[in-house]
Amino acid sequence: MAGRQLHRLSALRVAKEVAPGHYGDGGGLFMQIADSGVRSWVLRFSIDGHVREMGLGPLSRVPLGEVRKQAAAYREMARNKVDPILARREQQRRQLLDISAEANLTFRDAAEAFIRAQESEWRNRKHVQQWSNTLRTYAYPVIGEVRVRDIDTAMIVRILQPIWTKKAETARRVRGRIKAILDAETVLGHRTGSNPAR
Repeated sequence: MAGRQLHRLSALRVAKEVAPGHYGDGGGLFMQIADSGVRSWVLRFSIDGHVREMGLGPLSRVPLGEVRKQAAAYREMARNKVDPILARREQQRRQLLDISAEANLTFRDAAEAFIRAQESEWRNRKHVQQWSNTLRTYAYPVIGEVRVRDIDTAMIVRILQPIWTKKAETARRVRGRIKAILDAETVLGHRTGSNPAR
């Protein structure tokens, strides 16, 4: 069956194609180019007659060879009646718990685990990038290597004070992001007391 033929895209075509649309590699794997120019991988699969679609990441981060391996693994799951989307979510949740279980978990590790866990829920790739960039620029220099249980209000003030008047919106976002991460760490049992970013 022609629709099932695999590896129809070439690395050259993937690199050069710019027109918006879906370009099939076979077996339900597509290179998707949005009207905005954003390029990503999408896998369509079917379980019990229901067609589902899952993102496999941006072309800039996931090369053709790697995405084909991912797609093959997810197709195998679907053949075995295991929903790859739910399986991936569970794997991310377990990774978050494994990383968070460490006694000396730093804010940087907690933040990266939090972003990974939320990434599949955030449809906009730019949102993930903004979280990473603002934390890297403003939070990590002050609390990146500090254990989450040791972060206090004075540290949060040191992060926010230099930008509060010049970049008020950025400061509010940084504070909100730190608060969300520390709230998650409290729920996971790695912090006690009130959230210093509140």
